[in-house]
Parts: sequence; structure tokens; C-alpha cells
Amino acid sequence: MNAASARSAADDRWGPYPLVLVGAVLAVTFAVLVDPEWGGFSLGAVMTLGALLRLTGGGRLAVRRRTTDTLTLALFGAALMAASLVLQYPWLMPR
Repeated sequence: MNAASARSAADDRWGPYPLVLVGAVLAVTFAVLVDPEWGGFSLGAVMTLGALLRLTGGGRLAVRRRTTDTLTLALFGAALMAASLVLQYPWLMPR
């Protein structure tokens, strides 16, 4: 196996992408059908999990550089979890 075919085989791996995709679909479905606050929290948790998985490898989650992908997913996931907690428990809001 030469270097080009090894690189092609590595690029074709799916990695954690199906796990994150299924988790996101379930979280959005839960948010729409059951409870928007906890659905938003679970979507944020899935995004944070995606950041962790991108940090360890990525597979199809790799879009840009590893640092950019990880920081973007982690910040948006944490912001979504924080916002859903503030919506669920208003007393968490700083005064």
C-alpha cells in the first residue's frame, strides 16, 4: 500500500460522525416533542462530545484545523447547555 492509498483510506473513515449525528437528531427530536430546555441541553452535550471526539481524531468531523473545530464545537455546546439551564432554572441567571 503506497502513501496516497493509505491517506485515501484514512480520509474515508467515518470515525465518530454517526454517533454525533444520531445524538443530534435525537436531541432535536426531544426538544421539539418533549421539552425544549432539556432538548437544548442534550444537543449542547452532543456538541461538546463531538468536540472531545474531534480532539481525539475526528474522521468525518474534521472540517478545518483540529483547534478550530474543537474550540467551535466546545464553545457552542457549552453556550447551548448554559442557556438551556438558565431557561430551565431562572435563578441561575446572574443579577
